Amino acid sequence: MIHIFTDGSARGNPGPGGYGIILKSGPHYKELSQGFRHTTNNRMELLSVIVALETIKTEGQEVLITSDSKYVVDAIEKRWVFGWQKKGFVGKKNPDLWRRFLLVYPKHKVKFKWIRGHNLHPENERCDELAVAAATGGHLLIDTGYEAEIKAQKLL
Repeated sequence: MIHIFTDGSARGNPGPGGYGIILKSGPHYKELSQGFRHTTNNRMELLSVIVALETIKTEGQEVLITSDSKYVVDAIEKRWVFGWQKKGFVGKKNPDLWRRFLLVYPKHKVKFKWIRGHNLHPENERCDELAVAAATGGHLLIDTGYEAEIKAQKLL
């Protein structure tokens, strides 16, 4: 079983953002994080799950993802995302990331566990630290999906 812990952060929401990830499998432990110059908290929460799943090298793994994001956990566990997909994500936020998620999700046996954020859960607290540090650090990437969406909205 691979245990994944994720968190996302946006300073200003929207604003600079980042994600933090912990992957644990037996004796193996890995932390990942990345920051973006302009994004949202929900995008970072979802991106953290995507990047974590994309990091797993061997398909067919049993994975437990622990997240404090009701947005992500409910969309998957309550199967809303599959209905959104059938309707082409019309009127839904973050379709670029949900499509990317749906490409990697079936490659593993994934279960989700929701936990309350900022509740002294050690891995969640560490993921939050990673996400905030990534959001407030240098070397921020461009969240092309979000910035393209904002640009398109301004043109309407």
